[in-house]
Amino acid sequence: MNWDPVQYERYADERGRPFVDLVARVAAGAPRRVVDLGCGPGTSTALLARRWPEAVVEGIDSSAEMIAAATAPGVTFRVGDVTEWQPQADTDVVVSNATLQWVPTHRELLSRWARGLPAEGWLAFQVPGNFAAPSHALMRSLASSPRWADALAGVLRIADPVASPDEYAALLLDAGLVVDVWETTYLHVLPGDDPVLEWLRGTGLRPVLAALSADEGAAFEAEFAVLLRGAYPATAHGTLFPFRRIFAVGHRA
Repeated sequence: MNWDPVQYERYADERGRPFVDLVARVAAGAPRRVVDLGCGPGTSTALLARRWPEAVVEGIDSSAEMIAAATAPGVTFRVGDVTEWQPQADTDVVVSNATLQWVPTHRELLSRWARGLPAEGWLAFQVPGNFAAPSHALMRSLASSPRWADALAGVLRIADPVASPDEYAALLLDAGLVVDVWETTYLHVLPGDDPVLEWLRGTGLRPVLAALSADEGAAFEAEFAVLLRGAYPATAHGTLFPFRRIFAVGHRA
């Protein structure tokens, strides 16, 4: 599945807010190495380099397209698979923002990363908690309809890919960390025509579009847009788009 950095960045402010809120809870003073796993185009990774200018800051993403677009002073970017990543001994801060929902084995990865943290090390991650939201429920319903069921069989996940806040808290506590876990629902006010569809084109809709031809993708989007307009009606101020996210920060004291 290819990623489009330009499409992803259409809502950069809204997508970047959770990263800022997540990292605000990381109280590392002078980390030696800071790693952003699933860094995308590097917009948020740049904030890490500005906060900790003396640290070695790395951004890693599986998308060659995202890494090609990534540039930030003080940051080294590279293509890499988070399932194969191993922290170095001096990795004091590990951050992952809106990435682990794509990784079925992320619970095991989190446990391994948490147990490998050095003294005073930090692990912070955020995942979308909107699997049951109309945006995703309607996508799954349409994909399973008679017109699309054959072409999209097995493309979309039928079970929530992320855990509950309680489960993430227990995972980090079992690894011996001091834990801070919470959830937030952001109410984004999106301008323009079909903005929820535009948002999803950058993320959740990508597996569907990757599985269809260009003409089929356009037809699916046309049907999906009608459903989204009903679920997220436009107002005089824009379209209100609630988005729940789950945050977890662990610290080895």
